[in-house]
Formats: sequence, structure tokens, C-alpha cells
Amino acid sequence: MGKKIARIIGRVLLVVLVTIVMLVGTLFIMIKRICSDSAPAARNLFISTVLESGQMKFLASWFCTDAQINEVINANKMESMDSDIDTSLINISTDTDTQTVDNKGEVEQFDGNGIRMVEISGRSFFGKMLIIKDPSQVKVGTTYPWGDYGKELHEIVSGAGAIAGVNGGLYVSSGNRGGSPLGIVVQDGKITYNSPSALSGLYLIGLNKDNLLVVKDIDGMSAADFESYVNEAGIRDAVAFQEESSDSNNHFVPLIINNEARVLKGQGSGANPRTAIGQRVDGAILLLVTDGRGASGHLGATASDLISVMQEYGAVNAANLDGGSSSTMVYNGGYEMTSVTFYYQNSSWKLPTAFVVMPK
Repeated sequence: MGKKIARIIGRVLLVVLVTIVMLVGTLFIMIKRICSDSAPAARNLFISTVLESGQMKFLASWFCTDAQINEVINANKMESMDSDIDTSLINISTDTDTQTVDNKGEVEQFDGNGIRMVEISGRSFFGKMLIIKDPSQVKVGTTYPWGDYGKELHEIVSGAGAIAGVNGGLYVSSGNRGGSPLGIVVQDGKITYNSPSALSGLYLIGLNKDNLLVVKDIDGMSAADFESYVNEAGIRDAVAFQEESSDSNNHFVPLIINNEARVLKGQGSGANPRTAIGQRVDGAILLLVTDGRGASGHLGATASDLISVMQEYGAVNAANLDGGSSSTMVYNGGYEMTSVTFYYQNSSWKLPTAFVVMPK
């Protein structure tokens, strides 16, 4: 009896092994074909997408030549955006009971905390957006004081006494420890992480004491420079993300500044899960999270997609945040958008920062 069971188990394992080998072999052949000159559009999307990932960048150099990689990077570059935000374009209403209309001309319906959630379907992604009528409710939640490990998004949200949130800025994600942010963190006007010169191309993304969205190039600032800037600009809550387009990093930050969309070459980027933040003319904050990387058959959103969605929902200013497996949304105690990583598909990666929405 025992030998019979052992034979059955052995056969099952053999079938599983053969199936895995066949799947890997098929995937290898498919990627090699994608990277051939016979499928340039697929090759370009493949390269630009994997270059934005934290763990899968090596696939580009495994299957494609340096010349092909550089060609794709150059074809999807974005024009720089050097304009400072014109705060006069935002007119925050002090009457939070004033009715507003959505992009379809219908009166917007908010919950008791002044939050509205909408679902968004794109060509290669599905997403959800939180629209927060009062921008003063949006803050940065953190795990400060920093330790080796961060927390899942729902823990950061609940720990801050908030009712909603999305993942925040750049952080050390290796090993899913998530305990250390990168660049800068400002929380309630206090700088809790100050290393703006550690990485090139850093941007501050946050809100000032007038509840206006700030997207500021802080590349090259020293810690002392940054402290002075925070005090002078009245920054109350902020995180950092990186603007760099190369074969080692492919990140972007500004999407829309002063109603002007960023000029793109091609789609501007690959297709990946995304998190983005924007602000409308009435001051309402837009928090967008999309899926991708195979979730529900979706590749993800490109830079062009993010700009289109933010424009559709009236963003005067908008910026890209950390994305990929980090892209997550919590609302009213549950996950609305979860990590695309299989193990964390019903939770989130461990994070050090998030944009959270406080109750009204």
C-alpha cells in the first residue's frame, strides 16, 4: 500500500515538474520572440515595463541587447517639467457643503467623511480613485521611528486614525522589509527623514500648510538646504519619489503642472501598477491606484494613461508616486486595491510611508 502511494505521489510530482519545465520553456521562447526585430512594439513594451520593476530588471538584459534597451529608453523619454506650481490656480472652498459636479456633469456624491471612490477602466488596467473634497484631511502616515520593518498599508492607516490611504514614497523594498524610506519624509511639519542627496533626481511630493499640492525638484539639496526649504515653503506632509530614466532606473514624477500635461515620447513609460496623486481647481485631492503585471489580465498603466485619467478628473497638478508591487489602496477598513505580488495579493508590501485620509 505504501509503495503504491509513493508511486502515485512520484507520478504527480513528475507531471508537475514537466508542466513547470514546459511553461518556463514556453515563456522563454515567447520572450525571445518578443525581443526579436519581428515584434518591435511588443519588445518596446516589454523592455520599458521590466525596467521599472524592482526585481525583474535583469530580464531586459537577459533577452535584449544593450542597443535595443537604449533605443527603447530614448523612444519613451519625457520632456522635463521645470515650472513651479502656480498656487493661484487652486481655489479651496471653505464651504465643504458646496455641491460639485463630476467629469460627466453630474452632482458628486461623497460619503460622510467627504470621500468619493470611483472605478476606472483603461485599455490595459483597472483602477480606483479616491476623491477627497477637503485637502486638509490628506496627510502622510508613517511607521516613524524607523525600524528594520515597515507595516502593511492597513496598519499605517489604522495607526494614524485614518479611514483611507494609498502607498506613499520611495523606500528600501528589498526582502519586503520596508522599514526605511528614501530621500525625505515630512509629517505634520516635522522632518522625520532627511537625506535628499542620497539619490539623484528626487522630487518632494506633498502638501503645504495651505493644503496645496506641492511637486518640487529637490535634486542636489543638502539636508540643511532641505530643512530651510521646508520651513520657508511651509511644507506640512511630504514624501519623495525619483525622476530618472536609464537602464538601471526608470522612474518619473511630474504628470501635470499648472494644467499643462507633460510632453511624452511614445507612451512615456512601460505599463505597470501605479499610484498617483493630484489636486483639482477646487482643492480636492485625487488618489489613484491601478493594477497591472498580469492581475486580471492587465499589463498596467503607462505615464500617458495616468495623465489622461488625471486630466479627465480635473487635476490642475498631478504626480506619480511609488508603484509596482507597492501600489495599494485601503478604504473603510478594507483593501480596494491590493499588491500584484501573489503572496501579498490580499494585503500589501511592508511600507514606511503612506498618504492617509483622516476622518472629517
